[in-house]
Amino acid sequence: MDFAMVTAYQPIDQLVPLARAAEEAGFRALSIADHVVDLETVATPYPYTSTGERRWGPDVDWPDPWVTVGALGQVTSRLQFFTSIYVAAMRNPFVVAKAVGTAAALTGGRVALGVGVGWCREEFELLEQEFGTRGRRTDEALDLLKELWAPGWTEFAGEFYSCERLTMKPEPPGPVPVWVGGLSDVALRRAARHDGWVGDMATTEDAVATAQRLRTFRAEAGRDLDEPFDVVPALTDAITPEDFVRAARGGVTMTMTVPWMYYAPADAPLEDKVAGVQRFGEEVIAPVRELLA
Repeated sequence: MDFAMVTAYQPIDQLVPLARAAEEAGFRALSIADHVVDLETVATPYPYTSTGERRWGPDVDWPDPWVTVGALGQVTSRLQFFTSIYVAAMRNPFVVAKAVGTAAALTGGRVALGVGVGWCREEFELLEQEFGTRGRRTDEALDLLKELWAPGWTEFAGEFYSCERLTMKPEPPGPVPVWVGGLSDVALRRAARHDGWVGDMATTEDAVATAQRLRTFRAEAGRDLDEPFDVVPALTDAITPEDFVRAARGGVTMTMTVPWMYYAPADAPLEDKVAGVQRFGEEVIAPVRELLA
């Protein structure tokens, strides 16, 4: 069981010290959220709350994920980075491939692309991307991205995207893992075709059930079940090391958490957040690793 620290909604000037603290405390990764803009009014309901209201206010920073990864990668040496969740279908896939590939090159391959189809029609319209085809375009774009990240020349002919023979550099130092977000069967089957799944907040029971569904979908897709595959939810009821061990034994490979919220308010001063990260490493991460050794 590994741990990822959530950076969503954090002030941008706190990201460097938080990343350093996370690496020192034994976190495997940082998750980075994605919105290009935050529209004041949207008709599209937010799908991850019961009311359809967004979880954040208008004063939240939304830094570009790949610029952020490039910066944080220079002040860390082991910490990995992934997006939770990057909406690739709102962008041209060649631009996405360039940004992600550059971030991977700058960090020595410490990058995974956490991708979803998106929920906000108004943001798609602002960026002049078709909302209704976003699922099919995501599937095709992921195939294209993997071609563009591979060494050598690329040619591609798809329904939505095509290119004649070209090369894109810098190349990532190795394959970039693709983790898919979403809760529907369509999203889980898409994840099963790739390298992992990034979830939302869930109980341990629900997360373990999802891990088992993903295993079934991977088998149906003809995937080798011994291949690495990450299952990354945010566990709402895991507090003690034994709670996290139970999730790990049920198929969860990494959990996302805001560690200082075990000890302090969400909007605590930076020094309290850093202290909470350190304490979580001592009281949770280290014991979990000992129990699973």
